[in-house]
Amino acid sequence: MQTTLRRALNKTSTKTLLRRSTCSTSKRGFGSSSFSQRREQIKDGSPGFLILNDGTSHKGHSFGAPRASSGEIVFSTGMVGYPEALTDPSFRGQILVLTYPLVGNYGVPGRTPDQHGLAKNFESSHIHVSGLIVSEYSKSYSHWNAVQSLGQWLKDENVPGLEGIDTRAITQKIREEGATLAKIVWNKDIPFTDPNLRNLVDDVSIKEPKVYGDGDVKIIAVDCGIKNNIIRCLVEKGATVKVVPWNYDFTREDYDGLFISNGPGDPSMASITIDHLRTSLNKDKPIFGICLGNQLLALAAGAKTYKLKYGNRGQNQPAVDQLTGQAYITPQNHGFAVDQASLPHNWKPYFVNATDGSNEGIICTDRPFFSVQFHPEAKGGPYDTGFLFDRFLSQVRDTKKNKKAAASFYNKPKKAIEKVLVLGSGGLQIGQAGEFDYSGSQCIKALKEEGIQTVLVNPNIATVQTAEGLADSVYFMPVTPKFIEDIIKKEKPDGILLGFGGQTGLNCGVALEQSGVLKKYGCKVLGTQVKSIIDTEDRDLFSKRLGEINVPIAPSQACDTVEASLKAADKIGYPVIVRVAYALGGLGSGFANNAEELEYLVVKALGSAPQVLVEKDLRGWKEVEYEVVRDCKGNAITVCNMENFDPMESILESQSSLLLLKHSRTKSTTFYVLLPLKLYLTSEL
Repeated sequence: MQTTLRRALNKTSTKTLLRRSTCSTSKRGFGSSSFSQRREQIKDGSPGFLILNDGTSHKGHSFGAPRASSGEIVFSTGMVGYPEALTDPSFRGQILVLTYPLVGNYGVPGRTPDQHGLAKNFESSHIHVSGLIVSEYSKSYSHWNAVQSLGQWLKDENVPGLEGIDTRAITQKIREEGATLAKIVWNKDIPFTDPNLRNLVDDVSIKEPKVYGDGDVKIIAVDCGIKNNIIRCLVEKGATVKVVPWNYDFTREDYDGLFISNGPGDPSMASITIDHLRTSLNKDKPIFGICLGNQLLALAAGAKTYKLKYGNRGQNQPAVDQLTGQAYITPQNHGFAVDQASLPHNWKPYFVNATDGSNEGIICTDRPFFSVQFHPEAKGGPYDTGFLFDRFLSQVRDTKKNKKAAASFYNKPKKAIEKVLVLGSGGLQIGQAGEFDYSGSQCIKALKEEGIQTVLVNPNIATVQTAEGLADSVYFMPVTPKFIEDIIKKEKPDGILLGFGGQTGLNCGVALEQSGVLKKYGCKVLGTQVKSIIDTEDRDLFSKRLGEINVPIAPSQACDTVEASLKAADKIGYPVIVRVAYALGGLGSGFANNAEELEYLVVKALGSAPQVLVEKDLRGWKEVEYEVVRDCKGNAITVCNMENFDPMESILESQSSLLLLKHSRTKSTTFYVLLPLKLYLTSEL
């Protein structure tokens, strides 16, 4: 190790290095004389080195305190939030690598307290990381509430920082080889130290109890490294929060609910907390844990924990609710996890990480106890799971009111879908085009991957869907209500998918629902529901639904006679567009510049459809289409978005998939206006 450091240091001019270093790993204040001396001799931009446990050396430049430091090196993803991350006690003893390439551009806010006496912009009273590594440090900063630079803040708190290091290479190395030890050095070597070998919880926990708020329920919050915003979330939702040290015997306290906080290091080190928790599990008082609290609750219940290869830290970790199937993007910061296989029989996984399958929460099936591995209080990151605080406090209030334990909100999983009927793409014609063959074949593959038996109805033998070995059973029969009912009667599928057969499949599904066939055989519609199909295919209903959710649309009127259409056009003003309801690919739709052209279009359209929509002519507008997929749990993703090259002229699409914007709008405006709107429409309809 000494040879490696000497080789690295020899490459650097000795003019910028200290002749003799007195650096230590102990924390010193900004005003200490020894620190001031170091600061004078090692200035910003002076070279320093990040050295990993395997001898790998990375040369960088100082922008923080010129102090040697060692610890476990970890990385965190997130574009913003470094004031919150650096003051998160869960990072205690770790050298933090920020993956976002530019850091420091918005400076550091002041230490203004909120009405509870907690720092508004920080998660604790000081920085907890042992060092900060960034790719590029912004020496200039700009933000309305910034009072100093990130570099100056690090100096004030005697925390080293290095910039100009290939953070992508370090992140890749950690991901491939796992967590490792590292150190930041200047001209003198220091030993590697493993922070996980000491009780980090004891380092960060308060020493005396402190009370916040004055609410209707009393919560004991065990401080294993609690973040300020956790206290704030509980207090602002009406609780009195008594924060106690990690080794405090809360079992002798009178409280309404128990909260176990986040914190750093190996959970097994907090053995005193685990013992107290084990006693509390014999009581009826609700318990909620976050991060380290999830691991401590699991250990108290009899489960095991293990160290993750490189941990989950950042603001964009996907966690799936095992009770509902809902997916959430969550902020996380942990290096250990609960071994789900070791959970006792009355404990179940509550959340699971969609990326690596690790545990993200546990729940007791018969008592009001649960915990999550992520951070619903955010700071930084999304607040999507903030409802968990409400859920916990609801159990606390129910228990207090009824003088008995509130029920667990665990519910047994519903009967799994075992067999699904897929209405296929049919002939390659308008309304049954090749894209449905592709999407339908992908649907069948996805179902098979989930172990679900597939039954396909498709009259066209020359399709990918009907290839041998793809679907478990294939019926080469027309997609009509009569034939489909016969197949349902014979195959007895648990569910049916209507969205992969084009307009023909949708119309057939609507007919089966309205005739009571699906209810008769207990066949559940999966994916897009029949009501949503009707709401989007029926021009009048679609317009009304958009009005109900305050989405502006072009002036239009649904008509079922020629006379009504002529009156509507006079009211709207020529030229107008005629759209045909329940039509294959918009067949029969067109533009009318006068009453004569309108009458011709409407007479022709009403010969094959029960309804037309007369609306304002939108030629000259921009056509933008968003393909959004949403599951039954509310998870939605945008598969793609398409913009017509020219302003709209004569292209007419299904109203359920078309959004229009004035051609004068810029591409960026188009994106930011339409993407949230389309996601909203997908959720509402």
